[in-house]
Amino acid sequence: MKKEALIEKLKKIVFPYIQDEDAYKNLSEETQFIRDLKINSANLVDIILDVEDEFDIQIGNEEMEKMTSVQAAMDIITSKLNAS
Repeated sequence: MKKEALIEKLKKIVFPYIQDEDAYKNLSEETQFIRDLKINSANLVDIILDVEDEFDIQIGNEEMEKMTSVQAAMDIITSKLNAS
């Protein structure tokens, strides 16, 4: 999957949980879910579950802990998709 398409899918997934619309409009690979988008940790779990559903993948606990930014999410999703 192309990087741009992956970012667009992630934007749709995180949108219901964001608290900072300006940061959302400028979402990039460097965007941090908690610091930049003001997403709380409970909602971050919801995002991870939504990512699992959207991409039909399973994300382990260690990977969940690392999934704090758009880039980390993209890396995890890409590695899971390439492994299947």
